[in-house]
Amino acid sequence: MKKIGLILVIALAMSSCQKQKFGFVNNTKVINEVNFKKDLEAKFNLKEEKINKKADSLGRSFQEEVKVASELAATLKDQNRIQELSQNLQQKNDNLSRMLQGEKQQLANEYRTEVDSLIANVKTFVKDYGKSNGYDYIFGTSDNTASVMYGPEGDDLTEEIIKKFNDKK
Repeated sequence: MKKIGLILVIALAMSSCQKQKFGFVNNTKVINEVNFKKDLEAKFNLKEEKINKKADSLGRSFQEEVKVASELAATLKDQNRIQELSQNLQQKNDNLSRMLQGEKQQLANEYRTEVDSLIANVKTFVKDYGKSNGYDYIFGTSDNTASVMYGPEGDDLTEEIIKKFNDKK
């Protein structure tokens, strides 16, 4: 019985001495360098350009309207009519500004939603990568939150994760 107990103690001691496998990933670099993020930025830059072109077009059209209204106001003698004309232009300008600001806000919200989804996908990917490659822990770090202050280059999985994630998509 003593031999079995001794064997169990030795086996337990040896298993607890096994080296655990650690790695770390620069979260910011992974998110910013995966192809999906680059494609996402290109897509949203195009949408933003469209909104800016629309804003420029509406702005030029509105300026033309202001010019015509100014010329009309110069010929009017009725102050109430001039004030009404001015108020209508101000209201139209406010409406255009709100509309464009709403479109930009909606675009920003869509972008944040897409990036949040990408972050969730990367987290899942890293978790699956760690499990399938025998890692006990994979830490995340970034410039803002340096949870890994130092690690051997061999433990830095950032480039490997970027490559594998891009290959997967």
